[in-house]
This record gives sequence, structure tokens and C-alpha cells, in this order.
Amino acid sequence: MPYLVQGCIDDRTLAVIAATAKEAFAKAIEWHVVEGLTDVSIYDGTTSYSVDEFASAMAVQEIAATMKMANDNDPSGQ
Repeated sequence: MPYLVQGCIDDRTLAVIAATAKEAFAKAIEWHVVEGLTDVSIYDGTTSYSVDEFASAMAVQEIAATMKMANDNDPSGQ
């Protein structure tokens, strides 16, 4: 799924398409922290996230995947 990363600098908006969530997050961090862009956001086709919101969403998704994997590998079925 492609992700749209946008940010503002000097009254201009920059945008780039990233192929994965990790690439989008890396670009957003680079633009915000290193390049000093403001209003950096990541759009997944449904929702537009701030960098903080996207980090939280990625963490929740990773935790859910880890829990599912742990449950799938539990021989007791619990």
C-alpha cells in the first residue's frame, strides 16, 4: 500500500510517495527532524496521521501482530 508523506517549508508543500509504512515513517522523521519541515503528515489512503500518531498506530499494529503470532504458536490454544 503506498503512503503519501507531506511537509511544509518556506510556504511550500513537499510530497513524496513511499511504498511501505516503514519508508513513510523514515521519510517523515527525516523531513521533520533533519530538514526542519513543519506540518509533516502521512496519509495511508484513508487517514492522515501526524508523525506521533503514525508511530503510535505502527506500534499498536506491531503489538497486535506479535500477540497473534504468540497465540498461534501456543500449543495449549490459550
